[in-house]
Amino acid sequence: FLVVAFGIQVHAIEPSPLTFDSPKPNQVVQRVGFDPLAKSEPGSPAFGHADVLISGKLKKPERVLTWEYSVVLLPGGTGRAVDWTPLAVRFLDDSFAATALVPAGGWYRIEVRAREQAAVQFQGSVEPVGIGEVIVVAGQSYATNCNDEKLKVGDPQGRVVAHDWAKNSWNVAHDPQPVPDSSKDGSIWPPVGDALLKEFRVPIAFVNVAYGGTSSSQWLPEAELHQRLVKVGKTLGRFRCVVWQQGESDVIAKTPIAKYVENVRRIRHTAADAWQQEPTWLLAKSTLHPTVYNDKEGEGRIRDAVDVLTKQQGFLPGPDTDTLAGENRGDAKSRRHFSAVGQRNAAGMWFGVLKAYLHAPQ
Repeated sequence: FLVVAFGIQVHAIEPSPLTFDSPKPNQVVQRVGFDPLAKSEPGSPAFGHADVLISGKLKKPERVLTWEYSVVLLPGGTGRAVDWTPLAVRFLDDSFAATALVPAGGWYRIEVRAREQAAVQFQGSVEPVGIGEVIVVAGQSYATNCNDEKLKVGDPQGRVVAHDWAKNSWNVAHDPQPVPDSSKDGSIWPPVGDALLKEFRVPIAFVNVAYGGTSSSQWLPEAELHQRLVKVGKTLGRFRCVVWQQGESDVIAKTPIAKYVENVRRIRHTAADAWQQEPTWLLAKSTLHPTVYNDKEGEGRIRDAVDVLTKQQGFLPGPDTDTLAGENRGDAKSRRHFSAVGQRNAAGMWFGVLKAYLHAPQ
């Protein structure tokens, strides 16, 4: 374009575009610093923040440039905008990386520029990005897409998302969820996310590594499922908790109480060592599978094992979804887990547990 100064036409140089590897569009980064006892408003320090990795492809410029970032609050979002702020950029080979402090909330647009005095040489942006709550989902088919109705996120801004770790992308968490077992029907997670978003006023993300038909022994450290769990957790960096909805396969396998306790403790302990953080595991009671078996004794063993675990450090009780019977269950022509009514009721139970957990001092 042209700039006219004192009657002379001067050709201004368009900034070169920046492209980003991180963050991704629709990504939610786990907030820290959230103080539930402060009853904080969006934008306040007690509402939390995150150090967001900003990275992309760019060879180190020959000239010394001033790097900056800004945070723009998008329409309908919550949080606080950030004016242009210095950004310490590191270069390695043909890539760059930096860390930007972003307040909890969103959706946001994160903008980055590099200037030589007033002349911008490079610029780029990524949107939408959120700073909120990231929840890892593990277990078996009740946690995947093996329920009757495909549910959708209700938030108009789509601030409930799911991470597709296989594609390294983030998308609005409409069913079916991206899961490794290739199930394609309905889940319980979209209404959980909508309710958490309304309660806590930050974007919500689910990262689902559950796999239908799996027993606790199939999640042990030497197994593929555990290795995937560890890899996904490392990719996320930080996340709030692990929700565990599993048990039916251990009823079928007649797993003893002590063995189930040992298995789940090993799964958590080994993953925590690999992650170098110890997120809480919320354990559902999920042993009822009425179209496959009727084994009150076996169900009781796994329920008792969950009671033992939730009295130990690092575990807390999740919902007792075994109490959802009758109309909550699919019939013989369904996917044999929750009916549409049951999906919403199970979602309400998970919301109640997660609400209490997030409102408690961390």
